[in-house]
Amino acid sequence: MQIREATEADWPAIWPFFHAVVAAGETYAYPRDLDEPAGRAMWMLPPPGRTVVAVDADGTVLGSAKMNPNHMGGSSHIASASFMVDPRYARRGVGRALGEHVLAWARAEGYRGIQFNSVIETNTAAVALWQSLGFEIMTTIPEGFRHPTKGYVGFHVMYRKV
Repeated sequence: MQIREATEADWPAIWPFFHAVVAAGETYAYPRDLDEPAGRAMWMLPPPGRTVVAVDADGTVLGSAKMNPNHMGGSSHIASASFMVDPRYARRGVGRALGEHVLAWARAEGYRGIQFNSVIETNTAAVALWQSLGFEIMTTIPEGFRHPTKGYVGFHVMYRKV
């Protein structure tokens, strides 16, 4: 698996799984009816943000991550990131590889930490992955997310120093 900068040519491979994940409404606080131009604008970040793809030896896009400063000004030393893995390639280490890549990026860019603003508590695989990479749950916002089948559930704010 290789992780590289995402290009505009990668978007047609990202959009189908991005759209499926967002439309499911289980793990992202994005509008479930998000259209393609809005999705592209949200995911394919200009600098100082960065978007990458994980690809296999054949160049197939397995997943993607975007990373950026979490806030501006006096809080611009804390990064944030979002991750999506094509469900067809789940449980193959793609999310972990992307997470490790983001940690290395944040360290190299001089960030002091990474904050995930909204990790849905029912997304137990993601919570476990981030905890295994050293992230801590700083707080949980009760009923902060409306899950399509489980109703109101919490979301975690997670953090890790880099």
